[in-house]
Amino acid sequence: MAEQQRIGLLAGYGAFPLELAQTLKNEGFAVHVVAIKEEASTAITSIADSVEWLSVGQIKGLIKTMQQHQVSDLIFAGKVQKLHLFRNFKPDLLAAKILLKIKDKTDDSLMLGIVDALAEEGITVRSQLAYAGDMLAGQGHLFGPKPSQQQIKDMQFGFPQAKHIAGLDIGQTIVVRDEAVLAVEAIEGTDETIKRGGALGKKNVTVVKVAKPNQDPRFDVPAMGVGTLETMAMSGCNAIGIEAGKTLLIERELLAQSAKKLGISVVGLQG
Repeated sequence: MAEQQRIGLLAGYGAFPLELAQTLKNEGFAVHVVAIKEEASTAITSIADSVEWLSVGQIKGLIKTMQQHQVSDLIFAGKVQKLHLFRNFKPDLLAAKILLKIKDKTDDSLMLGIVDALAEEGITVRSQLAYAGDMLAGQGHLFGPKPSQQQIKDMQFGFPQAKHIAGLDIGQTIVVRDEAVLAVEAIEGTDETIKRGGALGKKNVTVVKVAKPNQDPRFDVPAMGVGTLETMAMSGCNAIGIEAGKTLLIERELLAQSAKKLGISVVGLQG
């Protein structure tokens, strides 16, 4: 009998790590997970073949775990907030060396530093999209009510604006009303940006979320889950445009149900 193929998963926040782990299991992989204590759901333990819980900054522990399970291919899944760098952050020696070596602390620089360190130990970080399949957003009206003409205008206006911000590696989400930008994502993350923009716009507010112009598919691929729609509903935002072919739809059926229930238009935008 052929030995089962192994794959590693670095699990951060949200349902994406859970859905991807289950997809990998369904495809016959033995899935070995390093779960981020500050972010990952404990539900991952019911799916994976093994789970090791580590804090942000324990890069040597990640390498050791993968080597113990003879894993040479690793996928990053789920958000890890960069705010952890400023809150009780205790990097191990390898993580400290990476931080000293990189040119700045943008998301890309941090992640590429980690990817390079893993490669030196024989561990290759693979594309998040390689096994995503049906999770990728298509083009056009996806869920919820059809968007109004003003919402479409706001999405068309907001798309290039969001692309410019993403190209600067600041954030990937903006909030728009009547072709004016109300909020831009930075280190606080998507949900806080939506809350801030919604509070300013009060109602009839549109969110636009895109991939970076030179998006590395190994990390930080934009994703949308039910939590995003719930935050929008509480904040007076009732439409969202996401980049088609480059955005992950987490728990697609639940998304469709929630968009209908909350009255939020979800549209796939083609750049």
